[in-house]
Amino acid sequence: MSNEVWRLARKPPAGWPVAEDFHWQLEDIPEPGPDQMLTRTLYLSLDPYQWGRRRSGAEQPGDICHGRTVSQVVQSRLGGYAEGDIVFNTNGWQAWGLTGANIDVFGYMFPRKIDPILAPISTAIGVMGMLGLTAYAGLVVQCEPKPGDTLVVSAASGGVGQVVCQLGRLYGCRVVGIAGSDEKLKYLKTLGVDAVVSHRSPRFAEELQQACPDGCDIYFENVGGAVFDGVLPLLNVHARISLCGLISQYGNDDDQDPRSLWRTRGNAAFERNRVAVHDLFVGNFVAEYQDRFLEEMGGYLRAGDVRYLEDKRPGLENTPAVFGQMLAGGTFGKTLVVVSEDPTLSS
Repeated sequence: MSNEVWRLARKPPAGWPVAEDFHWQLEDIPEPGPDQMLTRTLYLSLDPYQWGRRRSGAEQPGDICHGRTVSQVVQSRLGGYAEGDIVFNTNGWQAWGLTGANIDVFGYMFPRKIDPILAPISTAIGVMGMLGLTAYAGLVVQCEPKPGDTLVVSAASGGVGQVVCQLGRLYGCRVVGIAGSDEKLKYLKTLGVDAVVSHRSPRFAEELQQACPDGCDIYFENVGGAVFDGVLPLLNVHARISLCGLISQYGNDDDQDPRSLWRTRGNAAFERNRVAVHDLFVGNFVAEYQDRFLEEMGGYLRAGDVRYLEDKRPGLENTPAVFGQMLAGGTFGKTLVVVSEDPTLSS
């Protein structure tokens, strides 16, 4: 038996991923050393930030492509973990991987056990994982929502966006969701979103203004570009922004920093309305807020107050194609690759 692995083939020369950026190969399954464990990847998370790592050079040609995973322990020499345990870890784009001593956790993605009784295990890389914590940190911690605030969320049906929308509703906000298809807009309405707007509409700016008659108090930014341009004139005095991502700009090939350009674009409105802009990096919130978030979100899920849509795609071999579709808005919900059979779903 071999380990199926996707490695970065080159530093991507173009704006969006193509097949030539990735190399598929079969390798030996690694053996765990002292204080390590061998795990079999069950689910792989695909997220926009991964493309930023590849384009920036944080991930080098020859590296195993990075990704957060849910895995099952096959062999353990790491204290506290036993064969059969389900864990959150960072195997990346491969079928088998090591966790523990001398294995990179990318600063904050520490392995942890997952209890299948509390929630489906795939949610550990979604609503009950770093993605959910991202939504919580940006909205609840950074922007401090108050009842009656108007919250505008871009990429609102995506993995982070759908959680932000529902947290906003639970915290008493009037929620306006922006997405790109009728199917996604209809889904947002089922989550209790008060108003929805298509960013593909030729009247997008006008429709967004109609959806926000009292302006915008909180903007959760996932997109940038024309969507951001539509939000800018609606920002109220003392509005708050959580800058999570700029997916529309990740394919730019002008070698300029998208976040710096975004701030330049909005600076006049920010100064005029004394807008508080928060850069969002989830790693800054793990130590202080992860336990609190997991307890709060777990309660919402058990009570049915938060629902969560996943877009599961089968086959590790299909990962680059699915990754490209995700970046282009062609997936719906949190994008996951099903790498191996989920043992918790077996009859």
